[in-house]
Amino acid sequence: MSLTESSALRDAPPSWIEERRRAAFAAFDGAAMPSETEEVWRYVDLGFDVSDYQLAEGGAEALPADAVLGNEIGHAAGTATVIDGATTDVRSDAPDGVVFESVAKAVVSHETMLREVYGKGIPVDLDKLAAAHHAFSTDGVVLYVPPATAVTQPFVIDVQATRPGAVSFPHVTVVVEESSQASVVVNNRSADGTGALVVPQIELYVRDNARLDMSVVQNWDYSSTALAHGRAVVGRDATLRLAEAGLGGELSRFHLMVDLVGRGAHAEILGAYFGEQEQTLDYRYFMNHAAPNTTSEMFLKGAVEDEALSVFTGMIRIEEEAQRTNAHQTNRNLILSDGARAQSVPNLEILANDVRCGHGSTVGPLE
Repeated sequence: MSLTESSALRDAPPSWIEERRRAAFAAFDGAAMPSETEEVWRYVDLGFDVSDYQLAEGGAEALPADAVLGNEIGHAAGTATVIDGATTDVRSDAPDGVVFESVAKAVVSHETMLREVYGKGIPVDLDKLAAAHHAFSTDGVVLYVPPATAVTQPFVIDVQATRPGAVSFPHVTVVVEESSQASVVVNNRSADGTGALVVPQIELYVRDNARLDMSVVQNWDYSSTALAHGRAVVGRDATLRLAEAGLGGELSRFHLMVDLVGRGAHAEILGAYFGEQEQTLDYRYFMNHAAPNTTSEMFLKGAVEDEALSVFTGMIRIEEEAQRTNAHQTNRNLILSDGARAQSVPNLEILANDVRCGHGSTVGPLE
């Protein structure tokens, strides 16, 4: 199925979803593909147009279970499988009031809650890929944790790409309400030789005095491309801890935006990556401090060998009202062979005058 307006409106969505998809398709249809002449795409030449891809359609078989991840996690509060953008299986042992289900079901069964958050994290006009996701994504997983609820065991979301040469748009929305706690693991993977294009979005809402621990594993095969957007909004005295492991993909990109909007909000963003062969691992991380007494730590460390390339562009922005902010940003890179490259560009934009803020990066061979 091609990327047309009719395919964007498939599955008879509710009217509010249909309106959003129509607007997103118009943005998608009128946009050019991102170019490395844009600062946020510097060093990376995509060399393709998402419009040329066919939509992955349902009916595919799931990949074998990831035994290593299963052993590491143990018992989960809930599990979900998303195959080529369609959620095929959701199971939950979570407490009453917790919503853990597919997007396709939640837009009907929990319409009021979802309408306030779903698709609000990533701007439609951010780039053509973001618009494509808003236009063509029809499924994924929603986690909603009600106020004053602590879920100690993790929710595990297994995102798979199985259709060779097709594009899919998996979506994850997580809302952790006031004084609640949850942890989520998203495991992204594909079989060798799949050659898929995956354009995911992850949106996270951590309300006042809440905590969310988020882990994202990029384990795509070396012929597939994943271009992900993520957005997190963190409230007063709330904590977000996000860890990302970049292991697979011919090109694997994560464009993450974090907004600390409540006094005392805290974010800790950790990343580890290893690139080999001709991989490109691309990280664009933006931390926005928009309230006083907020804190953040951004630390990414990786290595590249063979002909691999890693890219890190980081930005810490401190708004004028975000006095007494404490923020740090670090990127460390090891170059393990002559053909490997690493580009590291940390940035600061400070509009307040009572802050502690620092950044640093290193690129060099193993001594």
